[in-house]
Amino acid sequence: MSLTTAIKREYTYVTTIVRTLWLLRLVKPNATRSIVDIVEGQAAKRPDNAALLYLDQVMTYGQMNARANRYAHWALSAGIGRGDCVALLMENRPDYICAWLGLFKVGAQVALINTNLMGAALSHSIGISGAKHAIVGAELASQFRDAPFEQMPTEWIEGEGGNLSAQLANMPEGHPGKEHRAGVTLKDRAFYIYTSGTTGMPKAANFSHLRMMFMMSGFVGALRPRETDRLYDTLPLYHSTGGVCAVGIAFFSGAGLILKRKFSAHEFWPDIHKYGATMFEYIGELARYLLNAPPSPLDRGHKIRAITGNGLRPEIWKQFQDRFAIPRIVEFYGSTEGNVSMLNYDGTVGAVGRVPDYLEWMLPSRVIRFDVESEMPVRGPDGLCIECAPDEIGETVGGISSRPGRGFEGYNNKADSEKKILRDVFKKGDAWFRTGDLMRHDAHGYFYFVDRVGDTFRWKGENVSTGEVGAALSAVPGILESNVYGVAVPGMDGRAGMAALVVNGDFNLDDLPPRMKARLAHYARPIFLRLSPRLDVTGTFKQRKVDLVREGFNPLTIADPLYFLEPEGGKYERLTADRHADIVEGRIKF
Repeated sequence: MSLTTAIKREYTYVTTIVRTLWLLRLVKPNATRSIVDIVEGQAAKRPDNAALLYLDQVMTYGQMNARANRYAHWALSAGIGRGDCVALLMENRPDYICAWLGLFKVGAQVALINTNLMGAALSHSIGISGAKHAIVGAELASQFRDAPFEQMPTEWIEGEGGNLSAQLANMPEGHPGKEHRAGVTLKDRAFYIYTSGTTGMPKAANFSHLRMMFMMSGFVGALRPRETDRLYDTLPLYHSTGGVCAVGIAFFSGAGLILKRKFSAHEFWPDIHKYGATMFEYIGELARYLLNAPPSPLDRGHKIRAITGNGLRPEIWKQFQDRFAIPRIVEFYGSTEGNVSMLNYDGTVGAVGRVPDYLEWMLPSRVIRFDVESEMPVRGPDGLCIECAPDEIGETVGGISSRPGRGFEGYNNKADSEKKILRDVFKKGDAWFRTGDLMRHDAHGYFYFVDRVGDTFRWKGENVSTGEVGAALSAVPGILESNVYGVAVPGMDGRAGMAALVVNGDFNLDDLPPRMKARLAHYARPIFLRLSPRLDVTGTFKQRKVDLVREGFNPLTIADPLYFLEPEGGKYERLTADRHADIVEGRIKF
């Protein structure tokens, strides 16, 4: 690296950090200025600026704030106030944001429910939030009603003919009054955002107003959005990437947020041109889908000036950037519940972020040696963890402190929270957050993602709990044992679900797809099956996954019968050498 390049790199990092710190000057635990104040300020300053664009609708900042006020007045009429939690189950559209914004105006909290959940997983997610009311999009009403609630929350349907829609129509658009959220500070919970764990059911991560403001400020500092920008958001609003990061980039600057109900590779670039988008958010799979689509004149000639997201793999980074003429890519790393946050400000290919030596005091993220077999960090003779050398792969951990962005807010279940904390790491008594991610960092401080560890893997941009999948499989007649894990598929991001099964004569392969469809979200259903005579376990009766993951799904090296979920027919078919070649060489896509 030349001296000029090194100087430019450091200048980029220092100026971005300074800009972000300036934005964070008011983000303190006891402060009261939240996203509500940001939006109300934009509505007063630029009421006619487009805030939300959806289909052929344009909602200005003034209109969005007025709609949120209607939700606030409705909440008060329903007896919802400070500290109450309301579940929100709705697909991407303007009312999603107006709903939680209005609830914040009266001091309430919101549980953002994954729209893919169904059955027991759906009722569990709402149940652990303590929500007594649920705002449900009309498009998901039957899914909500079919869930087996122990105590069903009051149902409020938003959409054509919905009882909430009728109530909102009669509510005033004026400000409900700040007294209704008096005493709410940034340290109070704003959302429950759900993440999959090893218990088989989603976990509710605490997400405070402080964390929201910190996260939003970081992206604004990195991307420097302007009020003339328009950010295209196809990611689900129930996740922090699409529902917090993207929202903050737009609302902090008075820019427009373009909402898409669901991602479509066919409609992506036409939408970018149609709405005049200047930015968009991505995940790795989104980038892969766009690259796999046939070339189009709309691939270029757009107004995109910067994009941000995570999971853009090094092997497609330059190809993606060159094909679609993307001037700037800001890759980031983070998680809903974690305290390890990084941004790759200068676009170094493949890096998820950078922590220079001179910023380690402010961003204490480290990579420690990790034993893949035991799935635990390696400790030295003194009982402390061992930091990895440059380019050595280990688990990334983040130091827990009281500084904004460095705390660990945990889950609503204290036992789940404790499992994510590693103690006595570099000195006795310290505490660090376990990311569950294997990374390496180089001599310049750049971090590179390697893989997930533990019982959760990512597929289709979602975390898949092996416990949840295993529980669904155990209910199928004829399945005696199951071991669920993720396997790498060439040309695909994340890991596809695979299950090694021990079965008896009652097992019917044709019955499995409909059973999985009834129990699991589409991304959690096993793609590959391996029928084994027995499953190996450790001395403590824990199932071994390491060898299974390494062996993958190659019928040329595995004697056990293998099957794959044929994407067109939706049935499991025998995985032959020819079909394996079709998958590996990209002729069969999942």
